[in-house]
Amino acid sequence: MLDLAAVSSLRAVAATGSVVAAAEALGYTPSAVSQQVKRLERQAGVALLERLGRGVILTQHGRYLVESGSVLLDDLERLESDLHARAGAVAGSLRVAAFSTATRGLIGPVVGRLQREHPGLRISLRDREPWDTVDLVAAGQCDLGIVHRWGDVPLDVPDHLVQRRICLDLADVVVPRGHHLADAGVLRVADLVDEGWIATPADSICRQWLRRMFDGTGRLPRIAHESMEFDSHLALVRAGLGIALVPRLGRADLGDDLVAVRLTDPEPTREVIAVHRAGLTDSPGLTALLEALLVS
Repeated sequence: MLDLAAVSSLRAVAATGSVVAAAEALGYTPSAVSQQVKRLERQAGVALLERLGRGVILTQHGRYLVESGSVLLDDLERLESDLHARAGAVAGSLRVAAFSTATRGLIGPVVGRLQREHPGLRISLRDREPWDTVDLVAAGQCDLGIVHRWGDVPLDVPDHLVQRRICLDLADVVVPRGHHLADAGVLRVADLVDEGWIATPADSICRQWLRRMFDGTGRLPRIAHESMEFDSHLALVRAGLGIALVPRLGRADLGDDLVAVRLTDPEPTREVIAVHRAGLTDSPGLTALLEALLVS
């Protein structure tokens, strides 16, 4: 009989593109994942992976096993959720991935309270960019993902994932007090074309939205400095090194030396969404967490 845990590891390799990345996502060592795949190959009697340069790709047999095995894994997950639902137990383990400001401003306090109320519920958190989070949930490596969608910047979510809107977050332009824009009240993008920006890296969703804001101006945002963390953006703005577009969710206190100015046309909003596999819909633990997030 095929080892379903090993099938799960093979699915992680397919989703991440390497044994090392799969091991990191699953919390195993690369050696452990390799051994699981080799054991699965012995059980199946066919090769499932083949080397391609420094990486690996799935063989035809490997792709078939991942596609068919995923159905079994999802059915098993649904069965486990049904058992918990029948027992009415808010218990078990939940693996949650989220973007950093949601972890800080939304999920952390909720998880702490839930685990005090339900000692049998164990929730582990990890910070990931939205695209990575969707991949982790889709591949069965996380149970719940909290992602954001900025305006019309695309975020593709596979059909087998359930989406649920949590809230709508708004971002402001943050400038030093005393900056010539600090007392503007409301800003338009045309007011910002000559400013230097503190921004997230070029491959992030937030940076893509910043670029799209400038559509129609004939200009691109002038990036002065890059940082992944919005707390670092505030520190750099405070040092007079530029301005930043910073969401309100999880935003640190601006103090007396920074000012948040509303931006319009377009208004920078991001939709905060929860995604999970359909097999977990009836999970009491997942339901309790989602309900707590909706009222937080």
